[in-house]
Amino acid sequence: MSIHSYSNIWIHFIWSTLGREPVLNEQARRRVSGYFFNYCKEKQIYIKTNFVNADHVHLLLDLPTSLSIEECVKLIKGSSSHFINQDRLTSDKFNWGRGYGAFSVSE
Repeated sequence: MSIHSYSNIWIHFIWSTLGREPVLNEQARRRVSGYFFNYCKEKQIYIKTNFVNADHVHLLLDLPTSLSIEECVKLIKGSSSHFINQDRLTSDKFNWGRGYGAFSVSE
C-alpha cells in the first residue's frame, strides 16, 4: 500500500451467529461491541459504530486501502470468535455463521 493512497468507502457489514442462534446475552453483547472498537483501532480500521444482537451483528466501517472486504471480515470475525471463546462469553463453543453481507453506504 502506498502512503499516498486514500479512500472513503463506508461499508455496512452484517453477519450472524452459527445457525442464527441467539447465544449472546446482554453482557456478552456489550463486551463484543467494545472488542470490535478496540480491535478495529488496533488494526487501523475506522469503525463508526456497531450493534451486537443476540444472533447477529452490524458494523459500519471505513474500509482501509490496505484491506479487501473479504480480508476485513475474516480478520474481525476470526479474532472476535477467538475473543468470545477465550473469555467464555457463551456456555458452548462459539462460532459465527458462514458468510456476511457488505453494503456500501453514503458518507
